[in-house]
Amino acid sequence: MATKIGQSIWKFLDERFLLSGLIAFARKKTVPEHRRSFWYFFGGICLFLTGIQIATGAMLLLYYTPHIDAAHESVQFIMSGVKFGWLIRSVHSWTANILIGLLFIHMFSTFFLKAYRKPRELTWVTGFLLLVLFMAFGFSGYLLPWNELSYFATRVGTDIAGSLPFIGDWLKSVILGGPEVSQATLSRFFWFHVALLPVAALMLIGIHILLVQTLGMSKPIGERSKKEIPFFPDFLYKDALGWTLMLVLIGVVCVFLPWEIGPKADPLASTPLGIKPEWYFTFMFTTLKLVPAHILSIEGEKLAILAFMAGGLLWMFVPFLDKRAARETRSPVFGWIGVALALYIVIMTVLTYTVPNL
Repeated sequence: MATKIGQSIWKFLDERFLLSGLIAFARKKTVPEHRRSFWYFFGGICLFLTGIQIATGAMLLLYYTPHIDAAHESVQFIMSGVKFGWLIRSVHSWTANILIGLLFIHMFSTFFLKAYRKPRELTWVTGFLLLVLFMAFGFSGYLLPWNELSYFATRVGTDIAGSLPFIGDWLKSVILGGPEVSQATLSRFFWFHVALLPVAALMLIGIHILLVQTLGMSKPIGERSKKEIPFFPDFLYKDALGWTLMLVLIGVVCVFLPWEIGPKADPLASTPLGIKPEWYFTFMFTTLKLVPAHILSIEGEKLAILAFMAGGLLWMFVPFLDKRAARETRSPVFGWIGVALALYIVIMTVLTYTVPNL
């Protein structure tokens, strides 16, 4: 009886969503398997964590109030008054940080494997834009609890944006909705976080997945192994194992290190010592603190910000600049650039948390 019901449901769905065709496509699709194919799984894990973010974010929306007089209290209620609310918020916050960390790993593994070479240039570009978008998610979501740390870190971040030449003051005003962090800022960050950024991210994710599925996984330059495994079910099973391990990790971290609320923000209070942005912005934050006040009569901070923007654009267009990768040969110059950038990010991040007064 149960088998017949299952078959009827499957037939109903298959006729409307053409599931048989999708499964047939998945069975025909293969994935290269070699000694470095481990790095392929990071993309699927990032997609899985994005799904967790969407689900937990939707749950938090049921109770969150985007108003400076009620935001912090609503988060306190989620943590203490809603059944398993503390767990949902901790999962959302920890997953956001883990996701951005894995996106960095995914980006650098793609770079060192030269997986951006023709015809996968747009796969790299969309992936880079997704990293930028998720960092924007982190920045906008950071203010929503309206606690002391997030309030003053937002002030620091927007002051940096205001240092941009020509458009800095205008950009800061647009982000804040006025001259200072206020209700207008919280409202804008809330709608960026739950509406504008999700729409942009879903569009980019759709394009990115379409490109990956259409073009397939790239083999590293010089890889001679011709072994391939079916995407469905073999590769998908291995991918699902990675998802399960990440879910266990997140659960353990949330139980033993639940995300804290912190004291409510007081706009009249002086900025506490040691205020820092989230860890994935600290390499830029520390650079701006270490750069000289003036370089060749130009303000050092503005010059550093321009350098970050120029460097980001060059990094996004690496597939079009690395001509040797398109010819299936490695460029030592681009290899050392990748190593230098990875070391720079790691060293600056470590310095932020180990050196006093940074």
